[in-house]
Amino acid sequence: MDKIATFAGGCFWCMVKPYTMYEGVIKVESGYMGGTKENPTYEEVSTGDTKHLEVIQIYFDDDKISYNELLNIYWKQINPYDPIGQFADVGSQYLTAIFYHDDEQKKLAEKSKKTIEEKNGKAVYTQIRPIEIFYKAEEYHQDYYKKSSKHYNIYYKNSGRYNYVKSHWDRNNANREILKDKLTDLQFEVTQNDMTEIPFENEYFDKFEKGIYVDIVSGEPLFSSNDKFQSSCGWPSFSKPIKDTNILYRGDYSFGMERTEVRSAQANSHLGHLFNHGPKELGGNRYCINSASLKFIPYDKMDEEGYGEYKKYLD
Repeated sequence: MDKIATFAGGCFWCMVKPYTMYEGVIKVESGYMGGTKENPTYEEVSTGDTKHLEVIQIYFDDDKISYNELLNIYWKQINPYDPIGQFADVGSQYLTAIFYHDDEQKKLAEKSKKTIEEKNGKAVYTQIRPIEIFYKAEEYHQDYYKKSSKHYNIYYKNSGRYNYVKSHWDRNNANREILKDKLTDLQFEVTQNDMTEIPFENEYFDKFEKGIYVDIVSGEPLFSSNDKFQSSCGWPSFSKPIKDTNILYRGDYSFGMERTEVRSAQANSHLGHLFNHGPKELGGNRYCINSASLKFIPYDKMDEEGYGEYKKYLD
Protein backbone atom coordinates (compact mmCIF):
# COMPACT_ATOMS: atom_id res chain seq x y z
CA MET A 1 0.00 0.00 0.00
CA ASP A 2 1.31 3.45 -0.91
CA LYS A 3 1.92 5.76 2.06
CA ILE A 4 3.67 9.04 2.83
CA ALA A 5 6.40 9.97 5.29
CA THR A 6 7.49 13.57 5.93
CA PHE A 7 10.83 14.52 7.48
CA ALA A 8 12.69 17.77 8.08
CA GLY A 9 16.44 17.34 8.27
CA GLY A 10 17.93 20.73 7.48
CA CYS A 11 18.73 21.55 3.85
CA PHE A 12 16.33 19.47 1.76
CA TRP A 13 18.90 19.13 -1.02
CA CYS A 14 20.86 16.77 1.22
CA MET A 15 17.90 14.70 2.39
CA VAL A 16 16.52 13.46 -0.93
CA LYS A 17 19.35 11.34 -2.33
CA PRO A 18 19.67 8.88 0.61
CA TYR A 19 16.11 7.67 0.08
CA THR A 20 16.25 7.25 -3.69
CA MET A 21 18.49 4.19 -3.32
CA TYR A 22 15.82 1.97 -1.77
CA GLU A 23 13.27 -0.34 -3.34
CA GLY A 24 9.78 0.67 -2.25
CA VAL A 25 10.47 4.41 -2.34
CA ILE A 26 8.30 5.65 -5.19
CA LYS A 27 9.36 9.31 -5.22
CA VAL A 28 10.79 11.99 -2.94
CA GLU A 29 9.74 15.64 -3.15
CA SER A 30 11.27 18.72 -1.53
CA GLY A 31 9.01 21.30 0.04
CA TYR A 32 7.96 23.43 2.98
CA MET A 33 5.79 22.68 6.01
CA GLY A 34 4.79 24.05 9.39
CA GLY A 35 4.75 27.79 8.75
CA THR A 36 2.27 30.64 8.74
CA LYS A 37 2.09 31.70 5.09
CA GLU A 38 0.23 30.01 2.27
CA ASN A 39 2.25 29.01 -0.80
CA PRO A 40 5.58 30.36 0.42
CA THR A 41 8.50 30.81 -1.94
CA TYR A 42 12.02 29.63 -1.24
CA GLU A 43 13.14 33.24 -0.80
CA GLU A 44 10.45 33.77 1.86
CA VAL A 45 11.18 30.53 3.70
CA SER A 46 14.92 31.18 3.68
CA THR A 47 14.46 34.34 5.77
CA GLY A 48 13.01 32.25 8.59
CA ASP A 49 10.11 34.69 8.93
CA THR A 50 7.43 32.28 7.68
CA LYS A 51 8.45 29.59 10.25
CA HIS A 52 8.28 26.87 7.60
CA LEU A 53 10.74 24.01 7.76
CA GLU A 54 12.43 22.60 4.70
CA VAL A 55 11.06 19.06 4.41
CA ILE A 56 11.07 16.05 2.15
CA GLN A 57 7.92 14.08 1.43
CA ILE A 58 8.54 10.39 0.74
CA TYR A 59 5.95 8.36 -1.14
CA PHE A 60 6.57 4.71 -0.39
CA ASP A 61 5.15 1.21 -0.69
CA ASP A 62 5.06 -0.18 2.84
CA ASP A 63 4.92 -3.73 1.49
CA LYS A 64 8.52 -3.17 0.34
CA ILE A 65 9.92 -0.70 2.87
CA SER A 66 8.52 0.03 6.31
CA TYR A 67 8.08 3.36 8.09
CA ASN A 68 10.52 2.12 10.74
CA GLU A 69 13.13 1.53 8.06
CA LEU A 70 12.59 5.06 6.75
CA LEU A 71 13.07 6.37 10.30
CA ASN A 72 16.31 4.45 10.65
CA ILE A 73 17.62 6.02 7.45
CA TYR A 74 16.45 9.46 8.63
CA TRP A 75 18.30 9.50 11.94
CA LYS A 76 21.54 8.57 10.21
CA GLN A 77 21.41 11.66 7.95
CA ILE A 78 21.11 14.35 10.64
CA ASN A 79 22.47 15.74 13.91
CA PRO A 80 19.43 15.42 16.21
CA TYR A 81 21.26 17.17 19.06
CA ASP A 82 21.42 20.55 17.31
CA PRO A 83 18.68 22.93 18.62
CA ILE A 84 19.28 25.78 16.15
CA GLY A 85 19.63 24.19 12.71
CA GLN A 86 21.75 21.64 10.90
CA PHE A 87 25.49 21.93 10.38
CA ALA A 88 26.35 25.12 8.44
CA ASP A 89 22.67 26.06 8.18
CA VAL A 90 21.22 27.96 11.14
CA GLY A 91 17.62 29.10 11.48
CA SER A 92 14.09 27.86 12.10
CA GLN A 93 13.77 26.64 8.50
CA TYR A 94 16.60 24.15 9.14
CA LEU A 95 15.29 22.57 12.35
CA THR A 96 14.72 18.81 12.39
CA ALA A 97 11.25 17.34 12.71
CA ILE A 98 9.21 14.25 11.96
CA PHE A 99 5.70 15.12 10.75
CA TYR A 100 3.46 12.13 11.42
CA HIS A 101 0.50 11.24 9.20
CA ASP A 102 -1.34 8.97 11.66
CA ASP A 103 -1.19 7.62 15.21
CA GLU A 104 0.96 4.65 14.19
CA GLN A 105 3.61 6.90 12.68
CA LYS A 106 3.50 9.09 15.81
CA LYS A 107 4.05 6.07 18.06
CA LEU A 108 6.93 4.74 15.98
CA ALA A 109 8.58 8.17 15.74
CA GLU A 110 8.35 8.76 19.50
CA LYS A 111 9.75 5.30 20.21
CA SER A 112 12.70 5.77 17.85
CA LYS A 113 13.47 9.20 19.33
CA LYS A 114 13.40 7.80 22.87
CA THR A 115 15.70 4.94 21.85
CA ILE A 116 18.32 7.38 20.52
CA GLU A 117 18.09 9.58 23.62
CA GLU A 118 18.52 6.62 25.95
CA LYS A 119 21.34 5.10 23.95
CA ASN A 120 23.42 8.27 23.81
CA GLY A 121 22.28 9.96 27.03
CA LYS A 122 21.64 13.25 25.24
CA ALA A 123 18.54 15.30 24.56
CA VAL A 124 17.23 14.96 20.99
CA TYR A 125 15.84 18.26 19.67
CA THR A 126 14.02 16.71 16.71
CA GLN A 127 10.36 17.67 16.96
CA ILE A 128 7.55 15.18 16.43
CA ARG A 129 4.58 17.06 15.00
CA PRO A 130 1.27 16.34 13.26
CA ILE A 131 1.23 16.69 9.50
CA GLU A 132 0.40 20.12 8.05
CA ILE A 133 -0.04 21.42 4.52
CA PHE A 134 2.84 20.43 2.27
CA TYR A 135 3.93 23.12 -0.18
CA LYS A 136 6.05 21.61 -2.92
CA ALA A 137 9.24 23.60 -3.52
CA GLU A 138 10.12 25.19 -6.82
CA GLU A 139 11.06 22.78 -9.59
CA TYR A 140 14.77 23.62 -9.55
CA HIS A 141 14.94 22.29 -5.97
CA GLN A 142 13.53 18.89 -6.93
CA ASP A 143 16.22 16.17 -7.25
CA TYR A 144 18.85 18.86 -6.83
CA TYR A 145 21.55 16.21 -6.38
CA LYS A 146 20.96 15.24 -10.03
CA LYS A 147 20.32 18.62 -11.61
CA SER A 148 23.25 20.39 -9.95
CA SER A 149 25.43 17.46 -8.94
CA LYS A 150 28.71 19.38 -8.81
CA HIS A 151 27.35 22.05 -6.48
CA TYR A 152 25.47 19.45 -4.44
CA ASN A 153 28.62 17.38 -3.85
CA ILE A 154 30.65 20.44 -2.83
CA TYR A 155 27.90 21.63 -0.50
CA TYR A 156 27.28 18.21 1.08
CA LYS A 157 30.99 17.68 1.68
CA ASN A 158 31.74 21.14 3.07
CA SER A 159 28.56 21.88 5.03
CA GLY A 160 29.62 19.71 7.97
CA ARG A 161 27.02 17.03 7.36
CA TYR A 162 29.41 14.58 5.71
CA ASN A 163 32.02 14.77 8.49
CA TYR A 164 29.41 14.50 11.23
CA VAL A 165 27.72 11.48 9.71
CA LYS A 166 31.04 9.71 9.22
CA SER A 167 32.34 10.44 12.71
CA HIS A 168 29.13 9.90 14.64
CA TRP A 169 26.64 7.54 13.06
CA ASP A 170 29.21 5.30 11.40
CA ARG A 171 31.11 4.73 14.63
CA ASN A 172 28.52 4.13 17.33
CA ASN A 173 27.02 0.67 16.83
CA ALA A 174 29.72 -1.58 18.21
CA ASN A 175 32.27 -1.67 21.01
CA ARG A 176 35.60 -1.37 19.21
CA GLU A 177 37.57 -3.07 21.98
CA ILE A 178 35.31 -6.11 21.86
CA LEU A 179 35.54 -6.18 18.08
CA LYS A 180 39.33 -6.11 18.19
CA ASP A 181 39.19 -9.44 20.04
CA LYS A 182 36.44 -10.87 17.83
CA LEU A 183 37.81 -9.93 14.40
CA THR A 184 41.10 -10.43 12.61
CA ASP A 185 43.24 -7.32 12.15
CA LEU A 186 42.15 -7.07 8.51
CA GLN A 187 38.45 -7.52 9.31
CA PHE A 188 38.67 -4.82 11.95
CA GLU A 189 40.47 -2.33 9.72
CA VAL A 190 38.03 -2.88 6.84
CA THR A 191 34.76 -2.79 8.80
CA GLN A 192 35.69 -0.19 11.43
CA ASN A 193 38.30 2.02 9.75
CA ASP A 194 37.03 1.92 6.15
CA MET A 195 40.13 0.20 4.79
CA THR A 196 40.13 -1.54 1.40
CA GLU A 197 41.72 -4.96 1.18
CA ILE A 198 44.14 -6.01 -1.58
CA PRO A 199 42.43 -7.08 -4.82
CA PHE A 200 42.78 -10.71 -5.92
CA GLU A 201 44.24 -11.57 -2.50
CA ASN A 202 41.04 -11.96 -0.54
CA GLU A 203 38.83 -14.87 0.41
CA TYR A 204 35.74 -14.54 -1.78
CA PHE A 205 36.64 -12.68 -5.00
CA ASP A 206 36.58 -15.94 -7.00
CA LYS A 207 34.14 -17.95 -4.86
CA PHE A 208 30.80 -18.88 -6.46
CA GLU A 209 29.50 -21.63 -4.20
CA LYS A 210 25.77 -21.54 -3.45
CA GLY A 211 24.96 -19.64 -0.25
CA ILE A 212 24.63 -16.21 1.32
CA TYR A 213 27.10 -13.62 2.57
CA VAL A 214 26.46 -12.00 5.96
CA ASP A 215 28.02 -9.12 7.87
CA ILE A 216 31.12 -10.42 9.70
CA VAL A 217 30.25 -8.18 12.67
CA SER A 218 26.52 -8.70 13.17
CA GLY A 219 25.62 -11.70 11.02
CA GLU A 220 23.07 -9.59 9.14
CA PRO A 221 22.28 -11.18 5.71
CA LEU A 222 23.63 -8.98 2.93
CA PHE A 223 24.20 -10.72 -0.40
CA SER A 224 23.24 -13.93 -2.22
CA SER A 225 25.44 -16.08 -4.45
CA ASN A 226 22.63 -15.83 -7.02
CA ASP A 227 23.50 -12.15 -7.44
CA LYS A 228 27.28 -12.60 -7.50
CA PHE A 229 29.05 -12.29 -10.82
CA GLN A 230 32.54 -12.62 -12.23
CA SER A 231 34.36 -9.31 -12.27
CA SER A 232 37.88 -8.29 -13.18
CA CYS A 233 38.15 -5.89 -10.22
CA GLY A 234 39.60 -8.43 -7.76
CA TRP A 235 36.87 -8.11 -5.12
CA PRO A 236 33.51 -9.88 -4.72
CA SER A 237 30.94 -8.24 -6.99
CA PHE A 238 27.16 -8.42 -6.59
CA SER A 239 24.33 -6.97 -8.68
CA LYS A 240 22.12 -6.24 -5.66
CA PRO A 241 21.77 -6.93 -1.92
CA ILE A 242 19.35 -9.50 -0.52
CA LYS A 243 17.30 -6.64 0.94
CA ASP A 244 18.41 -3.12 0.26
CA THR A 245 17.26 -1.82 3.65
CA ASN A 246 20.01 -4.01 5.16
CA ILE A 247 22.37 -1.60 3.40
CA LEU A 248 23.17 2.01 4.21
CA TYR A 249 24.37 4.27 1.40
CA ARG A 250 26.77 7.14 1.99
CA GLY A 251 28.42 9.78 -0.15
CA ASP A 252 32.18 9.17 0.00
CA TYR A 253 34.49 12.04 -0.93
CA SER A 254 37.77 10.55 0.30
CA PHE A 255 40.92 10.54 -1.84
CA GLY A 256 39.54 13.32 -4.03
CA MET A 257 36.84 11.04 -5.50
CA GLU A 258 33.04 11.08 -5.46
CA ARG A 259 31.72 7.60 -4.73
CA THR A 260 28.82 5.84 -3.03
CA GLU A 261 29.95 3.95 0.05
CA VAL A 262 28.03 0.85 1.14
CA ARG A 263 27.65 0.04 4.85
CA SER A 264 25.60 -2.51 6.73
CA ALA A 265 22.51 -0.96 8.32
CA GLN A 266 22.57 -2.89 11.58
CA ALA A 267 26.27 -2.79 12.52
CA ASN A 268 27.40 0.15 10.36
CA SER A 269 30.24 -1.99 9.02
CA HIS A 270 32.08 -0.56 6.04
CA LEU A 271 31.47 -3.04 3.22
CA GLY A 272 32.71 -1.40 0.02
CA HIS A 273 31.28 0.79 -2.73
CA LEU A 274 28.46 0.83 -5.27
CA PHE A 275 29.25 1.54 -8.91
CA ASN A 276 26.94 1.83 -11.93
CA HIS A 277 29.03 -0.12 -14.42
CA GLY A 278 27.86 -3.64 -13.65
CA PRO A 279 26.37 -6.01 -16.27
CA LYS A 280 23.36 -4.38 -17.94
CA GLU A 281 21.46 -7.67 -17.98
CA LEU A 282 21.71 -7.73 -14.15
CA GLY A 283 20.51 -4.17 -13.70
CA GLY A 284 23.76 -2.26 -14.23
CA ASN A 285 24.93 -2.03 -10.60
CA ARG A 286 28.12 -3.45 -9.15
CA TYR A 287 28.40 -3.72 -5.40
CA CYS A 288 32.16 -3.99 -4.94
CA ILE A 289 32.56 -5.55 -1.49
CA ASN A 290 35.53 -6.40 0.71
CA SER A 291 35.75 -10.12 1.53
CA ALA A 292 36.96 -9.17 5.02
CA SER A 293 33.59 -7.59 5.80
CA LEU A 294 31.73 -10.82 4.96
CA LYS A 295 31.15 -14.32 6.25
CA PHE A 296 29.95 -16.94 3.78
CA ILE A 297 27.17 -19.35 4.83
CA PRO A 298 26.96 -22.38 2.48
CA TYR A 299 23.47 -23.37 1.36
CA ASP A 300 23.57 -26.72 3.17
CA LYS A 301 24.54 -24.96 6.44
CA MET A 302 21.93 -22.21 6.33
CA ASP A 303 19.32 -24.01 8.45
CA GLU A 304 21.93 -25.00 11.00
CA GLU A 305 23.25 -21.44 11.22
CA GLY A 306 19.78 -19.90 11.56
CA TYR A 307 19.40 -18.56 8.02
CA GLY A 308 16.85 -21.05 6.68
CA GLU A 309 14.34 -18.33 5.82
CA TYR A 310 16.82 -16.90 3.32
CA LYS A 311 16.92 -20.05 1.20
CA LYS A 312 14.12 -18.55 -0.87
CA TYR A 313 16.67 -16.12 -2.34
CA LEU A 314 18.64 -19.07 -3.70
CA ASP A 315 15.96 -21.55 -4.75
